[in-house]
Amino acid sequence: MSTLPTNEPPRKQPPNVYTVMLILSTVFMLIAVVAMLIEAGRWAPDYWNTRTAQPSVMHIDADAGAHFRS
Repeated sequence: MSTLPTNEPPRKQPPNVYTVMLILSTVFMLIAVVAMLIEAGRWAPDYWNTRTAQPSVMHIDADAGAHFRS
């Protein structure tokens, strides 16, 4: 039994359950990325701004240890 050739274009298949799961997972991943960016902005701001992080330096003279040698 062979099929007869037709002039109709092939029909597009309807989306199955795996296509729907792929679309839903993409939407939820985008929501998760946006939520993580919001949380990073709230709890860990200014990683790129290093001018506010001034190092604390202690200067000790070379003769400062002379008080302990006597």
